[in-house]
Amino acid sequence: MKQWGGRFQQKTDKLVEEFNASLGFDHRLYYYDIMGSKAHARMLGQTSIISEDEAELIIGGLEKVREDIEKGRVELSTDLEDIHTAVEKNLVDKIGSVGGKLHTARSRNDQIALDIRLFLRDASASLQDKILIFMESLLEMAHKYKNYIMPGYTHLQRAQPVTLGHHLLAYYFKLKRDYEKLKEGYSRINILPLGSCALAGTSFPIDREFVAEELNFDDISKNSMDAVSERDFLIEFLSTAATLIMHLSRFSEELIIWSTSEFDFIELADSYTTGSSIMPQKKNPDVAELVRGKTGRIYGHLQQLLTTLKGLPLAYNKDLQEDKEGVFDTVDTLNIILDIFPGMLESMSVNREKMLTAARTGFTSATELANFLVRQGIPFRDAHGIVGKAVLFALKEDVELTEISLSEWKNLFPDKEELFDEDLFDALDVKTCVEGTISRGGPAPEETQKVAEQEKKWLNTEREKIPCLYRC
Repeated sequence: MKQWGGRFQQKTDKLVEEFNASLGFDHRLYYYDIMGSKAHARMLGQTSIISEDEAELIIGGLEKVREDIEKGRVELSTDLEDIHTAVEKNLVDKIGSVGGKLHTARSRNDQIALDIRLFLRDASASLQDKILIFMESLLEMAHKYKNYIMPGYTHLQRAQPVTLGHHLLAYYFKLKRDYEKLKEGYSRINILPLGSCALAGTSFPIDREFVAEELNFDDISKNSMDAVSERDFLIEFLSTAATLIMHLSRFSEELIIWSTSEFDFIELADSYTTGSSIMPQKKNPDVAELVRGKTGRIYGHLQQLLTTLKGLPLAYNKDLQEDKEGVFDTVDTLNIILDIFPGMLESMSVNREKMLTAARTGFTSATELANFLVRQGIPFRDAHGIVGKAVLFALKEDVELTEISLSEWKNLFPDKEELFDEDLFDALDVKTCVEGTISRGGPAPEETQKVAEQEKKWLNTEREKIPCLYRC
């Protein structure tokens, strides 16, 4: 069945038919295609473009087609070309020629623009919900580990002492930005393109506002050529997805590093790791590695769509058939990762003593020692030089700053020996360092707790705002 076959005298070449068909992947839009078609039929009846009886017959037939698809009673072969053709053919088979009236005042161009928006609207809402669940889990862990001291790193070198709770909160705020971008993008997805037809609207007296209300759209497109040709909302979604997976990849990289015997900060649960086919002792962080590995895949989908769109003249072009598979794969990939990742984190065991020992080595309290000197009137640059000289001494002696005796400190800096007393060792204690960082957003346990409580209130309020539409 070809909706466009009247103008053609020759049959489509079999290979061309297979190459041209999109049903192999756009069949997953069946629910949205039927959902949009029912709203369109209802509008056609309401505006007397078709009779109300015909509209009701079409709507009832579409519901039966949906049931047949979901129960596997519909054969979706490539000669049907796309999901729109498949739905219409099955509709006509059920209710007769009146089913052919459904396509009045619309085109497959605005129809597919509608379907992918309906799909992505649900997918975005679903992902927003899962991100909030993940964020809630991170808040709980931030509270749990707010007193677990560990080294913070720059350049992958031990820098200053922080806490595991503070470290986890960093990823909470990365996810919060991803959530907010998805939420903002939702408003640009939720615009009705149906009624634009092929590119130039229609002379039928359609009621686009009626369809928008039926399908819960916030607005209607204002330019028919733009509506059928733009996929900016998909690019925006894929861009946000690329940032989200980048954040999860960075998180995965840290879990992978922390679980090595060289770090030994954490151990991932057996249920989130795998073994080696040849080395019996191995316990590999394959889940985290796969998250890291799938990042390039989502980046690729964004680049593919940008490349597809960059040379297209207005309005619709067949190239736009290539807008779906990457989006589908991105949604599927993020869904399973967001389902798995929180459980992987919650089930890991943390080696608190190993983290604390690491924080006590590598001169992580050097900055706080400089601050200690500044409080006694030494300019920071001078204090920086003094501590740097002390670090050099400690390296030569193979000791930590805390292992340098008071007399050695005085001998190192005879012209400033009055600066060094027992308070020096308190300043060098990593626990003092962490608890003293009371600046807003710092790693002090009380600040971590305060931020976590504030964000918990925000989360509870935000959860109520997720659109209750999604079916994905």
